[in-house]
Amino acid sequence: MIRVIAKKGEQPCHHGHVIGSVFDFDRDRGRLCPMAQHVLFPYIDILRYGGTIPGMKNNRIRVACPDADVINIFEIEVIPSEKTTTH
Repeated sequence: MIRVIAKKGEQPCHHGHVIGSVFDFDRDRGRLCPMAQHVLFPYIDILRYGGTIPGMKNNRIRVACPDADVINIFEIEVIPSEKTTTH
């Protein structure tokens, strides 16, 4: 899950994202800002295949939007799927 958790800068997001916006990378690619998606993808790709990223805490990592006018802060949270969960 991807969530906008903070924002720096005075202007509103050019793509309409606001604090609290939530996205599923696989289902919502068309809704995600292309600039943010470009920055988020390497992290998501690593996490999707079971990797970890330095600085992760509680299955979460924060990533900043590259738009200098807005700078949305996204949090990626790894949510285990039922396929990977053992019972």
